[in-house]
Amino acid sequence: MAGRFAPTPSGRMHMGNAYAMLAAWLSARARHEPILLRIEDIDAPRAIPDADRWIMDDLTWLGLDWDGEPVYQSQRLGLYEGVFRLLRDADPSPLYPCFCSRAEIRAASAPQEGDRFIIYPGTCRRLLERDPHEVRRRRDAGVRHSWRFAVPPAGAPQSQILFEDRVFGAQNFDLGAELGDVVLRRSDGLFSYQLVVTVDDLLMGVTDIVRGRDLLRSTALQEHVRALLLDMGLADRNRPAARPAYAHLPLLDDAAGVRLAKREHAPDLGALRAQGVRPEQIIGYCAWALGLTDHPQAMEAADALALFSWDAVRAHVDATDARSDADGTGGRVGDDDRSDGRADVRVPDDLPSLLLRL
Repeated sequence: MAGRFAPTPSGRMHMGNAYAMLAAWLSARARHEPILLRIEDIDAPRAIPDADRWIMDDLTWLGLDWDGEPVYQSQRLGLYEGVFRLLRDADPSPLYPCFCSRAEIRAASAPQEGDRFIIYPGTCRRLLERDPHEVRRRRDAGVRHSWRFAVPPAGAPQSQILFEDRVFGAQNFDLGAELGDVVLRRSDGLFSYQLVVTVDDLLMGVTDIVRGRDLLRSTALQEHVRALLLDMGLADRNRPAARPAYAHLPLLDDAAGVRLAKREHAPDLGALRAQGVRPEQIIGYCAWALGLTDHPQAMEAADALALFSWDAVRAHVDATDARSDADGTGGRVGDDDRSDGRADVRVPDDLPSLLLRL
């Protein structure tokens, strides 16, 4: 098995990133397996110059090493183009052109109850079925379009995706009902996260995937795309890879319950380091957030490794969920998952002061 770090170079790492990176590192090193570093810079407009260097510097500072040279998605565009064409030119093809604007999609769709995930209403899929000549005419005329992946219809056996998560247990998603047809290539030509991550994990031999619970729904889609690519012989021509083992983590939220994110200006590791916070203090806090200790205490990554098991992480989440049910706080459904009842970790506003006291 092999794990992976998969940061997006859109800014400096924050505590939520460090927490997820530690969990991925612990998972791989506990099995004495390699962990790869993949810089997910496929969305070039979001990438910030030198952010990859900051990320690697922070990982090294934290004591989280990786194996081999970093892999940059921006250097694998030819690979993604080949896979895209394999899908587009298949007969029948799982891809179809979509001419809808975002405004049109929002107007025709209703968000899933409890979150903000919008399912595509299938407008251009029906257009292709009803009038393929009109679709060809628009393409020939150069009408701007994305490419969507057609999932099986809601309720169909092929639409049911089951997988086991090491933290949240058995998962079952209906692709047609809960995800809909997703974009695999944007109208500006950029490949989507869903395509490139699936291709990379498959061909890089990644079989240990650790990330936030907000990507549970995406995992179902990626499992489906992965199976299709395997059926089309992609790995046979490159490298076989076993089905990944998944672990989706509760999120680190701010004091208001909003997920820590760069776009929300979450305190980054550069700022914390400038205030005198030591790597052992960050590792210790993240280890506590994973449920490896009863209270935050400074420690090195090797110390956390001695305490780590996925059973411990899952037991901590289950216990937190039980406490939430008992005190009536319940669990909130995330923006992109169904892990209701799984309490996230609230990071206090005075986090730097808390860390410095460890």
